[in-house]
Amino acid sequence: MARATSHFVCQSCGTTHGKWSGRCDSCGEWNAIVEESTEATIPKGVSRAGGKAVAFTSLDGAPDERPRRMTGLAELDRVCGGGLVPGSALLVGGDPGIGKSTLLLQAAALLARSGVRVAYISGEEAVDQIRLRAARLGLADTPVDVASATNIRDILAALDTGDAAEIAIIDSIQTMYADSLDSAPGTVAQVRTCAQELIRVAKRRGLTVILVGHVTKEGSIAGPRVLEHMVDAVLYFEGERANQFRLLRAVKNRFGATDEIGVFEMTDAGLAEVENPSELFLAGHSDTTSGSAVFAGIEGTRPLLVEIQALVAPTPLGTPRRAVVGWDSSRLAMIIAVLQTRCGLNLGAHDVYLNVAGGLRVGEPAADLAVAAALVSAHLEQPLPPRTVVFGEIGLGGEVRAVGQPDARLREAEKLGFENALTPPRGKAGKAAKSALNVGEIARLRDLFDLFDSTPQRGNLATV
Repeated sequence: MARATSHFVCQSCGTTHGKWSGRCDSCGEWNAIVEESTEATIPKGVSRAGGKAVAFTSLDGAPDERPRRMTGLAELDRVCGGGLVPGSALLVGGDPGIGKSTLLLQAAALLARSGVRVAYISGEEAVDQIRLRAARLGLADTPVDVASATNIRDILAALDTGDAAEIAIIDSIQTMYADSLDSAPGTVAQVRTCAQELIRVAKRRGLTVILVGHVTKEGSIAGPRVLEHMVDAVLYFEGERANQFRLLRAVKNRFGATDEIGVFEMTDAGLAEVENPSELFLAGHSDTTSGSAVFAGIEGTRPLLVEIQALVAPTPLGTPRRAVVGWDSSRLAMIIAVLQTRCGLNLGAHDVYLNVAGGLRVGEPAADLAVAAALVSAHLEQPLPPRTVVFGEIGLGGEVRAVGQPDARLREAEKLGFENALTPPRGKAGKAAKSALNVGEIARLRDLFDLFDSTPQRGNLATV
């Protein structure tokens, strides 16, 4: 006979504990363990009685390729891989107040205007609050079906009908609850159960479900990690509160490229798409300022130019500061060590500040050479050659390694009017495409100092 027991489950990673403790042993999160009641039974094996054999098919069959639904927001469609796939489930996460609900309400309104039936279900706001936001955005006249509900049984009954909506937005999954469970909304069991039921309906009816997820203080989506494995795509909406720019980044996508980004600008009328983000991130860049380098990066399938700023200042303290915004601090420490060991540039008595302008976070190793160029420029107080882009990976031996898609980076720089480029050597295998840029190849990091030494004020890439 089953007996009622209690389990203590970490709300961050989903690990079950036998008793309560202040810190989870698995993920290290503090005050995340919550008591959840359940029915404990003796585990038994699964019998084959009553089971239906799975039907297998071959790989040469024609797949059911239903057309994607375009949202009308080109940046959102780009991140999704070219539109919303019928029968898919998307998870959108972001900090509170960053604009998740605004973005999805704008997408829902554009879809509804194109003839797609959209259901917007909010568990955090009343219908009148959603109407106020729609009126502020100028979307009050769009035929979007709006409801305020949290019971997953009622929501499934509304979505699993013949005339149900084609796209359902659930804002947010942490507010939904299943009345068959005793735990509170937002717990691991509730989030997992509600998400699984919604995904099951989406796969069976060809419905596109968009789930809004809360994030923890570390920036990851709250709730069990299995939630990100259950959905087809995970999108993060990023940005600084003091900055009007917002980035929509895909970290998982079964129907498109990962690490794809979409750029938006927060205005009084909602989120506006940014068609040329490179020009946006380079606004205010000056060629005459030391410690500044323009990095030609790749975000997903899109080339993107961004300014990397460095400041090197003497310090009387025994331990100098290393402050980084928008880049990996451990990689900055590696670049400083390579500059000191292989090039003789000693920054041990200097504070180093590094910033990626525009609120973008750069993660690819191709930014190593741009960071090194900004550091050398700041230390020597000499600007880089005017209208120059830089990219390349730096090894521990001081060598500059080749990176992927160099031609796409150079084309983007040429399109924005740049004249010079500092790149790794192509080698015999790589053939450089025709470019109007004056390309200088740097094989060793020490060659970067020769550029500054040869022309104290304005360098000439032909000398590299």
